[in-house]
Amino acid sequence: MNITVIGRHMDVTPPLKAYAEQKASKLSKYYDLIQEIEVILNADKDDTSVEMIVNAEHKNTFIAHQNGGDAYAGIDGCVHKLERQLTEHKQKFRNRKHIAE
Repeated sequence: MNITVIGRHMDVTPPLKAYAEQKASKLSKYYDLIQEIEVILNADKDDTSVEMIVNAEHKNTFIAHQNGGDAYAGIDGCVHKLERQLTEHKQKFRNRKHIAE
């Protein structure tokens, strides 16, 4: 699983990058087929926004956005949203019933 941390209009410090990679790596316990995670940190004048894009097998893509606050809070918010998305997706396929005729 590849984890990429990108900063737009800001420098990504090593502690921030390590925090983002640590939080993103925990997503694999919610869905096993994750191939790549991209964390995009964007700093405007007064606002910091975080976007996380998770690419999984079978062309499944999960995206989460978090605006406001600092970068650490944005990463936490995105991880929480992605945990929910991945859990719901996994349950949807696990609970499919195939009726035999």
